[in-house]
Amino acid sequence: MTKIVRTLAPVMLVIILLSCSTNPPIPVISSPISSTPKPPSTDVYRSNSLSLYLGPEVPEALIEKSHGWGYPLVENINRANIFLEMASPNNKFSILANATWIYALVAPFPTITDEISLDELRAIWHGFPTEPLANKTIFMTSATENAMVALLGDSRYRQVEIVSADELVNKIWEQDAWGIVSFEALEPKLKVISIDGQSPIRNDFNSSNYPLKIDFVLRTNGQLSKMPKLDLPTSNREPKKLTTIILTGVTALVRGTAYMMETKGVTYPGRDIREFMQAADITHISNEIPFYVGCDFPNPSRSKLVFCSDPKYIELLDQVGTDVVELTGNHFADYGPEAMLKTLEIYNQHNIAYYGGGLDLADAQKPLLMDHNNNKIAFIGCNSVDLGRPPVATENKPGAAPCDHQYLVDTIEDLKAQGYIVITTFQHQEYYSPEARPGQLEDFHRVADAGASIVSGSQAHYAQVMEFYGDAFIHYGLGNLFFDQMGDIPYYPGIRREFIDRYTIYDGKLISVELLTMMLVDYARPRPMSPDERALFLNEYFTHSGWDEILPTSSPQPTLTLTPMSLPAPFTTITPGPR
Repeated sequence: MTKIVRTLAPVMLVIILLSCSTNPPIPVISSPISSTPKPPSTDVYRSNSLSLYLGPEVPEALIEKSHGWGYPLVENINRANIFLEMASPNNKFSILANATWIYALVAPFPTITDEISLDELRAIWHGFPTEPLANKTIFMTSATENAMVALLGDSRYRQVEIVSADELVNKIWEQDAWGIVSFEALEPKLKVISIDGQSPIRNDFNSSNYPLKIDFVLRTNGQLSKMPKLDLPTSNREPKKLTTIILTGVTALVRGTAYMMETKGVTYPGRDIREFMQAADITHISNEIPFYVGCDFPNPSRSKLVFCSDPKYIELLDQVGTDVVELTGNHFADYGPEAMLKTLEIYNQHNIAYYGGGLDLADAQKPLLMDHNNNKIAFIGCNSVDLGRPPVATENKPGAAPCDHQYLVDTIEDLKAQGYIVITTFQHQEYYSPEARPGQLEDFHRVADAGASIVSGSQAHYAQVMEFYGDAFIHYGLGNLFFDQMGDIPYYPGIRREFIDRYTIYDGKLISVELLTMMLVDYARPRPMSPDERALFLNEYFTHSGWDEILPTSSPQPTLTLTPMSLPAPFTTITPGPR
């Protein structure tokens, strides 16, 4: 009896104290206290106190998104009632949202390899790569590794190193390594490697047969009295947020190029490139020549450097999908104001926007503003060569835009502040060797410092080097696109080689740069390089650009042998010279 009284006394004291309190009584828990651990109670699932569990493979962007929901995170899945994790057949409870996440295989930008197969990727992942991928470390974040284990399988042999997202790009460059990143983490210094022909930076990307994707699900356990309303992106790669842009070098539909158009068809020069040119959302052509109804029949041997193009040649620009024409060229004014005004009229009739030249100085200098998939894009360009000469526009005369560097800087800074991706192009001095000269460096760096994301040289008949400068990608010269300069000019070896640059913008950010490589044939028609030609060309220009220290030692030496061509009759006795 005494033992029972001692046990009840504290309980009676609590009841007496509670009855004297002005606060509501605290419910008495009747369960006996036990020192033996018990499984978590399911009562927490039924409560309105929400807690969130994140699977180990959830990418950083989704983790950041979940922070805005304000629910406490729990590491024990049994203590949560909301779950963000990889989708699986075991997700039996209420689904709040789904997200498809795209990943990309990447390498340093100056990498020769463009594509591998899924089998080759699996071999790398499991530690059995073949050349040239032997001894390649793959860098990624911890979350990405967990995701890839789910996709590619676990292996203790995999050559993976875990790094933070902040240090991933530097590690890949420093060690000439590869990496796997979430699509939203792409940036121009990383080259995206296609897998079985599929690349997520292109607008013809088909995710249905792409191996590096994972479906994530946001769900509850189905026992909540009220479902929370939580937003989740449907994907980290939404086509409605993506824009691809192509920039090209010199187009001059004259002389030998025009002769081939007359004999083989106006659209002949675009035969081998029109598909990918048309596929870009915005295709740029720098056409230096005015259209004029009084042009003579083209003469490949013409030595006089005053040019015009037959207006019917606009069909070629239409056929390759031209959206934007740059008018900074030195020859825009060759046939005077009447021809320039007629040229602008033709572009307007064909719904081709223009910049870098115009009806007068104000029209020539103003930037071309475009909006595609909510990406704000601005083109601005100028001629730094012919200042004060006839090609340059004045207050009351058409022509090319002269380079007013203070105006450029002020305008670019303003456009950048408004959220535009600024593309700045120059008609600069012409050189027939790869290196950039001091004057180019000064002018190109100036606009990059002002906020241009892409700076490109439209003047170069001979391809020039490239660099990453601050947050900008600079290509000092792309070479010709449609122009008749060929490799039979003895002091200009390699002049047939051309770059076409393709840029990918996603959600207001430049995320990728691709170098497409062409070889000019028939004095008119660029064709894609063969794999050997491309490897030699890229290797040479990556070396000229100062990136030779990260190129594989097994890369081929930069030499080029061009097969002599069989020339049509008008070309057998002439050598087209510089423009």
